[in-house]
Amino acid sequence: MDALSLLNELCDKNVVEHCIAVSDYAYEIGLQIRNNGYEVDLNLVRLGGLLHDIGRSKTHSIEHGVVGAEILRMYGFDERLALIAERHIGAGITKKEAIELGLSPKDYIPITLEEKIVAHADNLISGTKRVDIDFVVDKFRKMLGDNHPSVERILKLNDEINSLLKNAKK
Repeated sequence: MDALSLLNELCDKNVVEHCIAVSDYAYEIGLQIRNNGYEVDLNLVRLGGLLHDIGRSKTHSIEHGVVGAEILRMYGFDERLALIAERHIGAGITKKEAIELGLSPKDYIPITLEEKIVAHADNLISGTKRVDIDFVVDKFRKMLGDNHPSVERILKLNDEINSLLKNAKK
């Protein structure tokens, strides 16, 4: 079964529309970064964006990333897609935070460029609309508090992606 068919079968329409918006934006970001001379698997970025929230078919809690990874593994998708789903929330979740949240005790921080691009694109899409980083930071501060480490990680990821968008590889 292809990614969009599975997404449509398992998820509500609003989740599907959000995933399509994230996939489109992630692809645009990935293409710009690749055009600057960095290696980016655009197909992985496109599919990762499309499938990142498949776990929302079962839960809308913080756990949806982990659940999404399990669903993708169950359907035989590439492990790299499962890791995108697992690591996309905010700019990732540390092992310490995962334990506090009741998740399996491990790091859920995006590692690969493709994981980072999808997490960043997801942050900058609210529903199906593109938003700026200030909107995202305000949202996370309201949810988690001004000094939560997630806010700093989101800003750091934003800076990293923007640097790749602005600077051609030498």
